[in-house]
Amino acid sequence: MSGAARDPDEPCSPIESAFSKTRTVDGGTVVATGIFAGIAVRDYESAAQWYVQLFGSEPAFCPNDIEAVWQLAEGLYMYIVEDPDRAGGAVSMIWVDDPVSEIARIAERGLQPVDVEEHGNVRKYVYRDADGNETGVGGEVSQPK
Repeated sequence: MSGAARDPDEPCSPIESAFSKTRTVDGGTVVATGIFAGIAVRDYESAAQWYVQLFGSEPAFCPNDIEAVWQLAEGLYMYIVEDPDRAGGAVSMIWVDDPVSEIARIAERGLQPVDVEEHGNVRKYVYRDADGNETGVGGEVSQPK
């Protein structure tokens, strides 16, 4: 899929969502309806346990002995797959309505973020699995009054 090239001299809007507006690519309208994002891991069993802690639920389904799939919301899925040669390079972010409450729930399940990034009123809490795959959980937070 190709689209209009962005002028490299113009800065990107740091928070603007690519999905917040309809765009035309190659003469057709593009509307995202979902995502199925994968994370390669070295050891399926231990990784599955860690992602249960992160996501707060068992997988929605397991298509085979080396994959587990979590449905995060309607049309939004993340999965792990045992693939030692590709493990450790994933970078993803899950946008949530109330990141502070979500991070508290994750902490109750035994995981703490390894880093926190702040960008204006947006926070990203960074988690890394045993392979080094990064999953951020974040969103807009209330500004202090």
